[in-house]
Amino acid sequence: MPRRSSDAEAQGHQIPLIGATSGTANTQSAEEATPYERIKAMILSNAIPPDTKLTIDQLARDLGVSQTPIREALQRLEGDRLVVSKKPRGIWTTPLLDGRELMHLMEVRLLMEPWAVSVVSTDRAVNPGRKMLAEIERFAHLPNGRHEGYELASHDVAFHDMIFDAVGNGFLHDAFRHLHAHLHLFRLYPADLDGTHTIEEHRAIAEAVHRADPEAAAEAMRHHIFEAMDRFSSGLSTPGGHGRFHDVRTGVLRHPE
Repeated sequence: MPRRSSDAEAQGHQIPLIGATSGTANTQSAEEATPYERIKAMILSNAIPPDTKLTIDQLARDLGVSQTPIREALQRLEGDRLVVSKKPRGIWTTPLLDGRELMHLMEVRLLMEPWAVSVVSTDRAVNPGRKMLAEIERFAHLPNGRHEGYELASHDVAFHDMIFDAVGNGFLHDAFRHLHAHLHLFRLYPADLDGTHTIEEHRAIAEAVHRADPEAAAEAMRHHIFEAMDRFSSGLSTPGGHGRFHDVRTGVLRHPE
C-alpha cells in the first residue's frame, strides 16, 4: 500500500549531483555514486545524448565496473523511462519529449499540483512552507556558475516532492513520482538555466503555503506550471510544438490572468 515517504525515501527521489563541489545537498563524488546514478547523470546532462544506443560493454569499461551492475542500472533507468529496449536493436536512451507529450505531461501536473499545494497550505503550524523556503534559499545562494540545468533539476525535484510528501497521500505521491516529470523536462534545456524565474515562482508558492493561503498557493502553482511550460517549449525539436500549448490554456485548464 502507498504510504507517506520517509526522509530517506525522499532523499532517494532527488537527482544525484555527481562530482559537484562540496557543500551542495545530495552531492556525491564519482567514486561514491553507483553505476545507476552515474549513467543517470550522464543522460540528464546530455553527456549521453537522447536517442543514443548504449553498449553494456562500453559503459562497463567507462565506469570501471563489471557488466552485471551496468545491466542492473539499465533496468532501473528503463523504469525511469530514460532508456528503452528496442529489440533486436538493443538499449537506447529515450528521445526528448515532443510538443504533444509535453502538453500531456503538463496537463497532468495542472490537475495534481494546484490541488496538492492547496491541501498542505491549510495549517500554518504544520505546513511545509518554512522547509520549502529553506530549500529555495539553499539553491539561490549557491556560488555563481552552479545554477546549471542539472543543479536546477535537483532543486525542482526536492521542492515539488516536499509538497506531495506533506499531503500524506501515498497514492498521489506515487503517481507524481511515476510521471518522472523532472527527468524528462530538464533534458529539454529550458531558457531558465540559471534558475532566476524558477526561484521567483517557487518563492511565491512557498510564501503562500507558509502564510496558510490555499487559494494563493494554488494560483501560484498554476502560474508556475504555465510559465515552465513556455520555458521548456524552447527546447522542443518538433516544429510548431509551441502552438499546441494554447490548447491547454483555453481548452483544458484555466490559465491564471
